[in-house]
Amino acid sequence: MVAELTPTDEPGRLAALRRYDILDSPPDGAFDRITAVAARLFGAPIAIVSLVDTDRIWFKSHHGIDAEQVDREPGLCASAILQDDPWVVTDASTDPRTLANPLVAGSLGLRFYAGVPLRTHDGFNLGTLCVIDHAPRQVSPSEVAILGDLASVVMDEIELRLSARHSIALESALRPSAEETARVLQEGLLPSELPEVAGLAIAARYHVADDGEVGGDFYDVVPTENGCVAFVGDACGKGIGAATLTGRARWALRTLALAGDTPAHMLDRLNCVLVGDETRGPRRYCTVALASLQRHPGETGGEVVARLALAGQPAPLVVRAAGVLESVGRSSPIVGWRAGACYDDVELTLRPGDVLVLYTDGLVEAIAGHGSGDDAPLRAVLRPLAGEPPEVVAARLDAALGVRPWSDDAAYLVVGVR
Repeated sequence: MVAELTPTDEPGRLAALRRYDILDSPPDGAFDRITAVAARLFGAPIAIVSLVDTDRIWFKSHHGIDAEQVDREPGLCASAILQDDPWVVTDASTDPRTLANPLVAGSLGLRFYAGVPLRTHDGFNLGTLCVIDHAPRQVSPSEVAILGDLASVVMDEIELRLSARHSIALESALRPSAEETARVLQEGLLPSELPEVAGLAIAARYHVADDGEVGGDFYDVVPTENGCVAFVGDACGKGIGAATLTGRARWALRTLALAGDTPAHMLDRLNCVLVGDETRGPRRYCTVALASLQRHPGETGGEVVARLALAGQPAPLVVRAAGVLESVGRSSPIVGWRAGACYDDVELTLRPGDVLVLYTDGLVEAIAGHGSGDDAPLRAVLRPLAGEPPEVVAARLDAALGVRPWSDDAAYLVVGVR
């Protein structure tokens, strides 16, 4: 009778079975390997990972038999889950527990059955790992122990899949919150809006590679008496550590810009600050491209004198209104890496219609599709944009950047002379 094959807490057992969400799941090589090993170790033709449902016994893995499930009422596995110890029938044709079982008395003619319950951590038997033979046979205690070990492996695999599903569900639930936190923190590391600077038009972009993580790239524009200081940078690392370094570097540069220092001197001072931080923790360094753009006192139009200094950043590009594309700046060490690093200013004149593009290496990598540092693809995007205003140039760079995933964050500032 079915009642005789029903565990004491059947509702709890079925709830546990549903918890693992494994019934009717696709074939899985891990379970198939276990049943193949069990059959080989016992020299038996059939091995099964079974799960006892309400009215059926479903086979998660079935070696040596084509059936995917059988009715629960005559199932040997339904008997095996009634106890916690292995359930062994050496000759089903003479064992009073199985004499009337259709799987034994019928055409299938099963004679040998050894099954070990698949027991959960909270004490419910979901099904069995069993081996079956058409001939009677004896089984040794060591063989039963091996079958028990394999059943434990089966249960470990089931628990692992449950844990993975929980992790995925938790990550999915937490990701919107993490992305919102990262977004708010990221916004706090960037200027809320770009300043109005007489005679200049400015556009800026920041593209983070991962919405759920704070990036290390940054940019800023600081108005000065006759122009502005503009810079982009890339702090080492990701997450909170990078955010802390980004904030420190950005605000140090803002302070130095207001003091009227030259770009090279600003980088030298920032280097001293970050090298000094090394004594209080892991090395903290970043790359920076920094430009001071100044008009002659009293002038509101015409030429702008730009002084640039680099610290490990790609050389900025100038798109001349006449169609010429120039690379400007002299390569120098990243800031924060070593004391005594030297930085040099490079001076150039920008005329109405000229555009200066400062950018982090993530832009080059995204446009090129690899991390070689070759700026030829970027030049190809910029070359046709001679005479275009900064916002148009930034929009074309956005389009060239494409869609995520990118390997790195990308920040760029486009400054044009009106």
